[in-house]
Amino acid sequence: MPDLKSMKRRWVKEPVSRLIWQYRQATWSRRSLPDFIIIGAQKSGTTSLNYYLGQHPRLYRSCKKEIHYFDGGRRPVIDNFARGPEWYRAHFPFSGRLGADSRTFEASPLYMFNPLAARRIFDTIPDVRLIAVLRNPTERAISHYFHEKRKGREPLPMLEAMQQEEERLLPVIADKDYKSNTFIRYSYKSRGLYRQQLERFLEYFPRQQMLVLDSKELFVEPYKALEQVFEFIGVDAGFRVKKIRPRNVGKNRTEVTPAVYEYLNEYFLPHNQELYDLLGKDFGWDN
Repeated sequence: MPDLKSMKRRWVKEPVSRLIWQYRQATWSRRSLPDFIIIGAQKSGTTSLNYYLGQHPRLYRSCKKEIHYFDGGRRPVIDNFARGPEWYRAHFPFSGRLGADSRTFEASPLYMFNPLAARRIFDTIPDVRLIAVLRNPTERAISHYFHEKRKGREPLPMLEAMQQEEERLLPVIADKDYKSNTFIRYSYKSRGLYRQQLERFLEYFPRQQMLVLDSKELFVEPYKALEQVFEFIGVDAGFRVKKIRPRNVGKNRTEVTPAVYEYLNEYFLPHNQELYDLLGKDFGWDN
């Protein structure tokens, strides 16, 4: 028997949501562009950071966390970027309702990995500030694998999936098909090549417009990390976030064999050193 209460809520909610979105689109010209963007990386704490920042009284999030405008979106047949800046601005609050010390933001962790996003962001909002949250790439790759497994999208065992990544991605990268499900889902190691991703942004943005955090700092010393963020974006750095529990934590993780760790640690060793050289900071991921 159908859940009548659930159906009723959906019948009410969907038309109301459409009306709200139509209103947002009709008033796009009076809305702000973001002052800062959390650009990635996926499975590194961006959902938690977005949630923490949303508790600050002078920070205003986009109407949904992941707009996926500059990367075009995760659906191969729909290009969000082609919808234009009017569509993008419809996701943000009215400019006239924001105080001089207020900031607006969004978080789309695919931006950092997408080769097209940096130039698109610069062309649209050259003064925007950027926040990158980086996680030990070995742990990030493993978490990404369990995410795809949980979604029923990964048929291969973990080590085999890691070892076959280059072969899987080769044709879509050759075609520059960055909206391909293959590119987005099976890029376990590629997403951990942080230096080349950050360099794409540094080609357009000065270093002082980018803050790079280690996700371990965010979860081990969250108040200290948030103070850095608040100072970087120019709001009250002394504000104390009340709800600090991590968000979007996967629940299907099982034991990972030593062979997976050995393979990934060896793979990432030179890439991590390149990142440390770029940033002038050693995250200690290889210890």
